[in-house]
Amino acid sequence: MVVMGRVTAPFGVKGWVKVYALTAHPGNLRGYPAWWLGHDGDWREMRVASARIHGNTLVAQIEGVADREAAAALRGFEIAVPRERLPAATDDEFYWADLIGLRVVNAEQHEFGRVARILQTGANDVLVVAAGNRDERETLIPFIASAIRQVDLAAGVISVDWGRDY
Repeated sequence: MVVMGRVTAPFGVKGWVKVYALTAHPGNLRGYPAWWLGHDGDWREMRVASARIHGNTLVAQIEGVADREAAAALRGFEIAVPRERLPAATDDEFYWADLIGLRVVNAEQHEFGRVARILQTGANDVLVVAAGNRDERETLIPFIASAIRQVDLAAGVISVDWGRDY
């Protein structure tokens, strides 16, 4: 499963939910007739009755979710899609799920740690790299062409043009 978003709140009184999409284009989630909702890998398939963009937010009606109380019970659930249902990424595109856990090193072979998560900032995505040692230090590296030299999924490494002291 690839996590594509999460339910943030009920929307209205008829069982609709607000969705925080983790996709470049939130409306893309409307293309999947079923979503898998859950926590920590415990998924259950749910059919999407309807979905639309409302302002700058994706809202959806899930089959079997008939009122605000039922919608509120889904708050915080992750929304996932099976990997095999996703379109193939192009040479210069990556699914966030594929970047999580990759080692991050610079040209001097300084290892910053592993990608723990990715932030959406509006301007660009940002890798949050956890050092993995006792000081729990995190390094934030923008996922832009001038900072990312190469992503090698097979080797499990992201090479960056990033100084140790940034």
